[in-house]
Amino acid sequence: MTGRLVIVGAGQAAFALAAKLRALKDERPITIIGSEDVYPYQRPPLSKKYLLGEMSFDRLMFRPEEWYADNNVDIRLSTWAEDIDRKAKTVRMQDGSTLAYDKLVLATGAAPRMLPASIGGDLEGVLTVRDKRDADRLMEEMKPGRRLLVIGGGYIGLEAAAVARKLGLDVTLIEMADRILQRVAAKETADIMRDIRQANGVSIREKTGLVRLVGMDGRVAAAELSDGAMLDVDFVIVGIGVTPNDRLARESGLEVGNGIVVDNYTRTSDRDIHAVGDCALLPWRGQPVRLESVQNAVDQAETTAAVLAGSETAYEAKPWFWSDQYEVKLQIAGFNLGYDETVLRPGAREGSWSVWYFREGRFVAVDAVNDAKAYVAGKKLLDTGAEPDRAILADASADLKLLLS
Repeated sequence: MTGRLVIVGAGQAAFALAAKLRALKDERPITIIGSEDVYPYQRPPLSKKYLLGEMSFDRLMFRPEEWYADNNVDIRLSTWAEDIDRKAKTVRMQDGSTLAYDKLVLATGAAPRMLPASIGGDLEGVLTVRDKRDADRLMEEMKPGRRLLVIGGGYIGLEAAAVARKLGLDVTLIEMADRILQRVAAKETADIMRDIRQANGVSIREKTGLVRLVGMDGRVAAAELSDGAMLDVDFVIVGIGVTPNDRLARESGLEVGNGIVVDNYTRTSDRDIHAVGDCALLPWRGQPVRLESVQNAVDQAETTAAVLAGSETAYEAKPWFWSDQYEVKLQIAGFNLGYDETVLRPGAREGSWSVWYFREGRFVAVDAVNDAKAYVAGKKLLDTGAEPDRAILADASADLKLLLS
């Protein structure tokens, strides 16, 4: 294969795709287009060890700069694509130049949802957590004793609150839904994670929304909440979800939904254009889903590499996720979409738990809190398609290895 591959985006999926192609001895020229001014890097540690000062940025980079030249990967930083001409097979850049492609991969990721300017979303000190620039801005804000408001009780908001408390900030987290993690986890998992936060000094207010942020000299100074409270704040972290970066696909006429629609081979409605990672809407068990995880970005990108190199191996998503907060490790195997039953099981060690999800009687996912054995057992069951013995799950003294026998 000698035609040029252009990858729009320079995150986890983009790097994994380029690296896998080179591992497959595919020598086609590759160009990666990245809007940031730094080489591709790991993002999950940004909101944890990097913010805490426990990991330097150079340790987050997937490879040193010379790797790209050594592997004939042309990487263009601080630039972005404006549009795609599918007929001419070119990408027009923001400076007006064009880049021809034989195959194009959209690895454009997702962008944090922002608060409207009408309620103070454009005030200085209102931040999100997504990339290095966000983390560097947060470093400047996260000083002991300062007052932080976190808006949103999903995993991003909970992780941000955990780091802030560890750094000695006064943290309030609000969630407008009935409880934290309402969209992504069972009540049992939410209860465990709430107890951990409250034990570490985070004030959590559920069923509480934001009315508006109040500014002083252009900077956020207070927050009016839906319960009538007015909080003095020094800065705000907004963690209310993300939206897929699908503008290029949409404007070029590709099929989009809640992301860029792809088939089992990561192809879009144009066979010469693929999409991978957080921006891709893929088929999973008969329904379209977006999987926002490192695991999906890597696995989907490696499937794309194999397809580009000549294989017709379909991508079979086997989701798993993780979240590190305080001394707690939450590991998730499977995807609990549409669950209708849960089983809560205490682990062998104090403070360890697992929540097992079922849909129409079939096992679909497990949340493991400081319980690696439950995670490993659950993941193996999902990988093999086996069903856990309910009697073993119900017996807290039973060895989980029995589930695999």
